[in-house]
Amino acid sequence: MQSLKIKNFLMKYPIIQGGMGIGVSLHELARAVAIEGGMGVISSAALGRILTRRYGEKIDTYTAVRKEIELAKSYGGVVGVNIMVALQKDYEASVKAAIDSDVDAIISGGGLPLSLPSIKKVGNTALIPIVSSSRSLELICKKWEKQGYRPDACILEGPLAGGHLGFKIEDIEKEENRLENLLPSVKDTAQKYGNFPVIVAGGIYNKEDIIRMMGLGADGVQMGTRFLASSESGASMEYKKAVVNAKKEDIIIAHKPGSPCGLPFRILKHSPMYLSTLKGLRRPRCNMGYVLSKDFEGNFTKCIAKENHFEAFCICNGLLSSGGYNSDKEEPLYTVGAVAEKISKIQSVKEIFNELTA
Repeated sequence: MQSLKIKNFLMKYPIIQGGMGIGVSLHELARAVAIEGGMGVISSAALGRILTRRYGEKIDTYTAVRKEIELAKSYGGVVGVNIMVALQKDYEASVKAAIDSDVDAIISGGGLPLSLPSIKKVGNTALIPIVSSSRSLELICKKWEKQGYRPDACILEGPLAGGHLGFKIEDIEKEENRLENLLPSVKDTAQKYGNFPVIVAGGIYNKEDIIRMMGLGADGVQMGTRFLASSESGASMEYKKAVVNAKKEDIIIAHKPGSPCGLPFRILKHSPMYLSTLKGLRRPRCNMGYVLSKDFEGNFTKCIAKENHFEAFCICNGLLSSGGYNSDKEEPLYTVGAVAEKISKIQSVKEIFNELTA
């Protein structure tokens, strides 16, 4: 299996571990993946709150991101950080912390990261947007060119991914949106704007999947769900067991009610928080403040779920619970990719890489 070079760093294997928030992709998982020769990725979502609980002292977002990157890089290897656009309140602080830490890559999705290059001079850090089509990549490239930058790579995430999906609910099953059908036009756009690498994500589980997608022109792959139930994952043991026991029919796309980010959200249908929402036992209540809307003056105000409470429910507490943060007070919400039913046991990252690269 070939190596992958992006900007100034070289990965032994073209495998990027997905940035799974909240609390799943922390430094323990990222470090283990980096040691094995892939790119280990930290999710910045709610990181300040998670580390505040872990260390027993108030830690802000900037400090938390820097601390996790430092720990992930402590044994060498390639380390990135995933920063969601939708979590606007912490977005700039997370980007600045990542760049100040000289992280190898910032991966940004959950919306279009149109202003990412303008936040701070990037230095050695690669900027990698997540896109769902050549149209979205074209828009990002045009916006970034005006800021004097071009993507160092991009991640094309198809409709089989976990978490938030960059497709309208009615478009997810369309043939033209299959990952292999989206790839050619995205490759063309990447070539047009500097011939940067295109990494594919969504539904990739084993070595055969990697070989097939790279045979179709992908330069690498991103795998989230495959590492979700790993020993080093930050997911709670209940979460990992739910993934191991999941069947294909257990995996659904939550929509009305769904995520306040406004994107379809793939989950396990028996997630306790989701079941309570369906029964009308939960009203939207935001005491976390991550997914907020802005007023006319640009100040963060109301929770989007509260404004659209018939269509959305607060997911932050549920995701924190599934990461073991507040499971004594909140019901968990389990997000997975479409291939979660293939996971039959908890494995170490080393064991997973042995299977992927043997």
